[in-house]
Amino acid sequence: MPALKHARVRKDHDSEIAEDYVEEILHQISLRGICRAVDLVKAFAVSHATVNNTLARLHRAGLVKTEPYRPVELTLRGRRLAIAAKKRHEIVEEFLRSIGVSAETAAIDSEGIEHHVSPETLAAMKQSLKRSCLEERK
Repeated sequence: MPALKHARVRKDHDSEIAEDYVEEILHQISLRGICRAVDLVKAFAVSHATVNNTLARLHRAGLVKTEPYRPVELTLRGRRLAIAAKKRHEIVEEFLRSIGVSAETAAIDSEGIEHHVSPETLAAMKQSLKRSCLEERK
């Protein structure tokens, strides 16, 4: 079992940056209609070189479309990944808030947890939130 646990963590780390980037690209597009590399530099507090290298990897993976001096666009595959990551993030953050974690801490913690939460745990979090919501209505 320990080998499986570590293999899953390594796999999660591999997709973490891609998920963060496509989620932020989707966020920028929803806010302003476009996403530029400089927006990602500001969002992640990294260099232009880091953003350009990451975008090149995402482009090779089929998640984004990039051209010099043009905004960054998500491919259909990139958009699907971004939406899934965003939903997972929202569930984790809402769950943390529901158990008494402050808004600020829940926002920070959910950023890391969202990449490592299993589908089983995520489903349990979602179910717990639904039960809480139903109980509040009574």
